[in-house]
Amino acid sequence: MHRFTRAILLTALLCLLSLPASAQGGRSAVKARNGMVVSSNYLASIVGTSILQSGGNAIDAAVAVGFTLAVVYPSAGNIGGGGFLVYHGADGENTSFNYREKAPLAATKTMYLDENGAIKNRSNSQGILSVGVPGSVAGLWLAHQRLGKLPWKDLVQPAVDLAEDGFPFSWAVENFSLSRRTRADADPVFEATAQVYMKNGQVGYTAGELFRQPDLAATLKRIRDNGKDGFYMGQTARLIADFMRENGGIITEEDLARYDAEEVALIHGTYRGYDVYSMAPPSSGGITLVQMLNILEGFDLKEMGLNSATYMHVVTEAMRRGYANRAQHLGDPDFNPNMPVDHLISKEYASELRRTISLNRASESDSSRFAAAFAYPESDETTHYSVMDGEGNAVSVTTTLESGYGSGIVVAGAGFLLNNEMGDFNARPGYTSTRGSVGTKPNQIAPEKRMLSSMTPTILARDGKPILLVGTPGGRTIINQVLQVILNFVDHGLDISVAVESPRFHHQWLPDITRVQRDGFSLDSIRLYEMMGHEYYYRGAWGNVNAIYFDVEDGIMHGAADSRGFDSKAVGY
Repeated sequence: MHRFTRAILLTALLCLLSLPASAQGGRSAVKARNGMVVSSNYLASIVGTSILQSGGNAIDAAVAVGFTLAVVYPSAGNIGGGGFLVYHGADGENTSFNYREKAPLAATKTMYLDENGAIKNRSNSQGILSVGVPGSVAGLWLAHQRLGKLPWKDLVQPAVDLAEDGFPFSWAVENFSLSRRTRADADPVFEATAQVYMKNGQVGYTAGELFRQPDLAATLKRIRDNGKDGFYMGQTARLIADFMRENGGIITEEDLARYDAEEVALIHGTYRGYDVYSMAPPSSGGITLVQMLNILEGFDLKEMGLNSATYMHVVTEAMRRGYANRAQHLGDPDFNPNMPVDHLISKEYASELRRTISLNRASESDSSRFAAAFAYPESDETTHYSVMDGEGNAVSVTTTLESGYGSGIVVAGAGFLLNNEMGDFNARPGYTSTRGSVGTKPNQIAPEKRMLSSMTPTILARDGKPILLVGTPGGRTIINQVLQVILNFVDHGLDISVAVESPRFHHQWLPDITRVQRDGFSLDSIRLYEMMGHEYYYRGAWGNVNAIYFDVEDGIMHGAADSRGFDSKAVGY
């Protein structure tokens, strides 16, 4: 048994024995002085903490958590998807890594449309053509090369061990059963998926059963031994390209060999004395978040009262304006060099927008101005994790396959799931509707273009020190979830666990309706909100925020794992 596997098992045992300040999942934060990892799966949090205990820094732990999630949290953890990593060092250095997927070289602007201009059988979000060129391995490799400390092999090995030796199938994974997608008799493209996620390709696993993934272990070993090239070149690249060719896909070995992650400057704003650092395009998160915070900085939100009707109204109006600009302007900067980023995040522009907000009447979302965000909603099945080491270095990572289990397609012989991120492009050029269909140019399909994303890994800092690490899954709701946790923490002074657990609402400009968490808001507030002109509907809780608050004065980290997540856990030491 590998030494890191032994460390993982020991830490897991300590957590199960409920030792002080070891692990958390639910409505109270865990405290630690030496390191903290908060992720959507307890095994990944344990792996990350073990890396910190072994002398690794926050980047090392983030890399190990990323690969571990690809094994133990297959609905969103991945090596076949992409994401964003935000870093803020204890020394004040900050940067980010963009490893969003790209469209294949053979992709075209109208590749999903029939002769009538309609999308064919949801082909942009389902099936082999929905797959973008994966970015996760390249992104984690680049972050490690730039800022890592421990040997790369040591960071990938825990994932290898868990894939090879197995781990208990959890209730969460059983609940997200792939059975509806893995009927190989219905579509041969899912044959490999059935072989991985169903016993003998026929019967689903149940909670508690040992789940082994030998093909994935072999793929991870190639990554362990050869770094980025172990995925984008050699045997794994051939397996991907051959699988694509045999099943009507368009990703080639050339697509894989050409893929590169990139280090990019962060979006920087300020809010009530805090520095706000978040992701730049092709994430829409940083720009939209900072724009909304700038608008809200001009209101006394604390005096209004958390989730009062007036508070909900004002925040909704900020959301409406932020998401409208998101739709009009944002996309891959390599294909949209003239995006007005500085203008959108300026305090002056926020003041102009603020003056258009009435304190007692809802605005109208005018669909004739410009198009909405996407033709199909982004899935909730993304995942976020936060890491802080004993030196105070901080990492905030959001990664995704897009839908739950991505495309649902496993590469034969390679054992990992492929994304369906092509659905995040605007698939119908020029087509706009009040229901949210879109055709705006910044996010139309082009070869090697990265699709726009809502992922919003964010770090708040003060006096050059990272204070709050936050992010979440949730598709287009992500930006608003991060916004509300920040408001809960900064304006209302809530404990980080309460800030994470508080109920949420969401407005995205179009469609012009607010999503409200059921049983989370007073009936009086909702009635007054409706009287202001806001249409709303109730739905169950959404998102899975994994956050860390660092109290600089006493040197204590507070980890909060959202109880909305089945297997989420904060683990510190």
